[in-house]
Amino acid sequence: MEKNILPIKKAVLIFFVFACGYFISALLRAITATLSPLLTSEFNLNAGNLGLLAGGYFLGFASMQIPLGYLLDKYGPKKIVSSFLLIAIIGTSAFALAQNFAGLLISRILIGIGVSACLMGPLTGYRIWFADEYQQRANAWMLMVLSMGFVFSTLPVQILLPIIGWRWIFVIITALIFIVITLTMLFIPSWKNEVNNNNEKNSGSLSDIWKNKFFKSTIPLGLFNYGGIVAIQTLWAGPWMVRVTGYNPLDSAKGLFWINATMLVAFFVFGYILPKITKLGFESVKLIKFGLPISYLSLLIIIILGENAGAIHFTIYLLTSIVLTLTQPAVALSFPTSLAGKSLTSFNLLIFVGTFIMQWGIGLVIDLSQFLGMSEIVSFKISFFVYLLICIMCYLYFIVKNK
Repeated sequence: MEKNILPIKKAVLIFFVFACGYFISALLRAITATLSPLLTSEFNLNAGNLGLLAGGYFLGFASMQIPLGYLLDKYGPKKIVSSFLLIAIIGTSAFALAQNFAGLLISRILIGIGVSACLMGPLTGYRIWFADEYQQRANAWMLMVLSMGFVFSTLPVQILLPIIGWRWIFVIITALIFIVITLTMLFIPSWKNEVNNNNEKNSGSLSDIWKNKFFKSTIPLGLFNYGGIVAIQTLWAGPWMVRVTGYNPLDSAKGLFWINATMLVAFFVFGYILPKITKLGFESVKLIKFGLPISYLSLLIIIILGENAGAIHFTIYLLTSIVLTLTQPAVALSFPTSLAGKSLTSFNLLIFVGTFIMQWGIGLVIDLSQFLGMSEIVSFKISFFVYLLICIMCYLYFIVKNK
C-alpha cells in the first residue's frame, strides 16, 4: 500500500469523524466505573461479577482484533468501522433492555465487538494518509479523545442518572452511534488497495509480526502493564475510591472526572511535543525505559497510603504511565504500510486481552483475599500489589530484550 498524504483540511475532517466514533467507544468502555454502585445494587453483583461485566467489553473487543487486521488492510476503515458500529447499536440497545447479569454481560460483549474498529480503523488510515513523523501525534491525540470519553462517562453520566436513568442513557448512546455511522459513510475516503497480487504475497503475514523481536519484547507490557492501567482507569479506580478511600458515589464520579480531564490535557500536550522530543534523540524505547519505573513508584505509593489514596494519587499514577502509550505507534512504525492493520490490531489484541484479564483478575484477588479473612481495604491493597509485581517483571523482560 502506497502512502497517500492528505491535505490538512481533509486530514482534520477525517480526524474529527473518527474522533466522534472513538469518543463513544471510550464512553462505553469506562461507563461501568460510574454505574458500578447502581449495577451492583440492582443486580446484586460481587467484585468478581463486576470485573467480569466490565471485562466483557474487552473480551468482545479482543476477539475481533486479528480478523479486524485482515479486514482493515483489505477493505479499509470506511467499510469496516461503519459495519462494526451496527453491531454496537445492537449491543447498546440490548444493554438498555437487560433484566439480569447474563443479559448485561452478553450486551457488553456485543458492544466490545461493535466498537473494536473505532481506534484501529483510524490508526490504519492515518498510517496511509498522514506523514510518518505525525503518527505518534495522531495516536496521542486519539488517546486525548479517549480521555474525553472517559470524562463524559463520569460526572455528566452521574448527573444524568437520577434524571433519566441508566437505561435511557444507553438509548441516547445508540442514537449517537447511528449519527457516527452516517458521518463515516459521508466523509471517510474509500480504500484504494494499490498492492498488486505479487506484492501482496510478499508484503508479509501475521506470523512476521508475532516473530518480530521488538514486537515480542512488548507482549508482556501490552498484556499486563498496559492492560492493567486501562483496567484501573476504566474500572478499579472508582471502587477503590468508594470502598477504600470512603468516597460516596458522587464524589467518586467527581474524582474520575478530574482524573480523566487531566489525562485529556496530558495527551494533548504529549501529542504536541512528541515530534519535537523525538528530534532531540529521545526515541520511544528510551522514553519507555526511563519513564515506566516512575509509574511503579506512583502505584506503590497508592498501595502504601491505602484509605488515604484518592483521585489525586490515581491521576499521578496515570500521568506517569503515559509513556507506555508510545508502544503502539512504535510497533506500527516497525512494519511496512501493507501490514498497518495487522500490526496495530495485533498489539491492540494484547492490550484488550490484558485488560480483560486484569479487570477480572483484580476483582478475583479481592474476593479471594476477603474469603481468606482479610478486610476489604487490605484485600484491595493485596490485589494492587500483585499487579505491581507483575508489571515489574514485564518491564524487566522488555529491558532484557531491548539492551
